[in-house]
Amino acid sequence: MTATSSRAAEILSRPTAINGLTVPNRIVMAPMTRQFSPGGVPGEDVASYYSRRAAAGVGLIVTEGTYVGHESAGNSDRVPRFHGEEQLAGWRKVAEAVHAAGGTIVPQLWHIGMVREQGQAPYADAPAVGPSGIRLDGTEGKGAAMTQRDIDDVIGAFAEGAAAAERIGFDGVELHGAHGYLIDQFLWAGTNRRADAYGGDRLARTKFAAEIVAAVRETVSPEFPIVFRYSQWKSDNYDARLTETPEELEAVLAPLAAAGVDAFHASTRRYWLPEFEGADLNLAGWTKKLTGKPTITVGSVGLEGDFIRGFAGEGSPVRGIDDLLDSLEREEYDMVAVGRALLQDPEWAAKVLTGRFEELRPYEATALRSLS
Repeated sequence: MTATSSRAAEILSRPTAINGLTVPNRIVMAPMTRQFSPGGVPGEDVASYYSRRAAAGVGLIVTEGTYVGHESAGNSDRVPRFHGEEQLAGWRKVAEAVHAAGGTIVPQLWHIGMVREQGQAPYADAPAVGPSGIRLDGTEGKGAAMTQRDIDDVIGAFAEGAAAAERIGFDGVELHGAHGYLIDQFLWAGTNRRADAYGGDRLARTKFAAEIVAAVRETVSPEFPIVFRYSQWKSDNYDARLTETPEELEAVLAPLAAAGVDAFHASTRRYWLPEFEGADLNLAGWTKKLTGKPTITVGSVGLEGDFIRGFAGEGSPVRGIDDLLDSLEREEYDMVAVGRALLQDPEWAAKVLTGRFEELRPYEATALRSLS
C-alpha cells in the first residue's frame, strides 16, 4: 500500500450530497445479506453491527437487502423485512444507533423475483413471480409471469417501504435493481420476454423500474434521497450484460434518472476494470458521465480476491487503494462502497482515514459466521 495518510484522509473525508442528505465522507458500507434477523426482525446485534462501522468512520450505511411487503419478495425467514410492526420497530433502533454513532443510513429495499422457489420461507405458499416466469439460467421455473395486478402490488410495496423508511428516521432508501433480482429481471432481455408495455426493447424494459422509482418519489419528501443499485452481471451469470455500449447504458439510466433517482450505485465485481472499450471509466464513472448524478463505485475495494469466491469461502489479501483515490480525485465517481473489508474489520474506515494501512487485515470467510 502506498497511499499516504494525508492523501487518503483528504480525499475520502470530503462530504458529499445526495439530494437533501449530506454524507460526512465518501465511504459507504455496501449491502451484504447476513441472515441474522430471525422472523425478519433486526435485533440489538444488528444495530450494534451497523453502528460499530458508523462509529469508526463509515459515512453512509446501506443495509443488507430487506424484503418489501409482498408475499413473494423473499426466500428466508432470517433475512430482515421492511414491513410489519415488530420489524420496523427493530429498524428504527438500528437507524437511531447509527445516527448516535455519527453516520447516515439507508435501507436497501428488495424483491428477489424468480430467484425464489415455491415452498420457501417466509411465505411458503407464495409462488415465485417475475416478468416472464423465466429463471436466470433461461429455463422456465415453477413460477408465474406477473399480471398487471402483481406489478401494481409490487410497486406499491416498494413505495410503502420507502414511506416507512422516512417515517422511522432513515436518511433515504436504496432500491435493489441489480444482480438478477426482480427489478433487474425486468431490465434484462434474458429474463424479460413480455409482449406488453413492460417488455420488448431496452426502453420498454425500464418501465417497471421507472414506475417503482416514480412511486417512491411521489410517496416520500422531495428532498428524501433515492439511490438505485444496478449491475451488468447477474448471480450465477457473471458474463451477463444489460448493455454493450455507453449509448445503450444511457438508454437504461435516463428514464430512471427522470423518474427521480438521486444517485446510482453501480455494482461491479472489480472496481478497477474499465466497463467499455476505448476508455478507462468503470461502470460508476460512465454512469456519472451519462446522467450527471452522484455515483457510488463498488467491487473488491481494499482486497485482491474476487468477492464471489470470497463469499463462497475463500480468503482475500489486502489490496492498495491508490487507483481508487486517483479516480475520486478526478471526480469520476463520488463515493466508494466497501464490502468484505468492512465485514472483516469494523475499524477499516478509521484505519484508512488515519493512514494505518499496515493494520488492515486480509479477509477471511470466518467473518461470515457472526455479526462482529
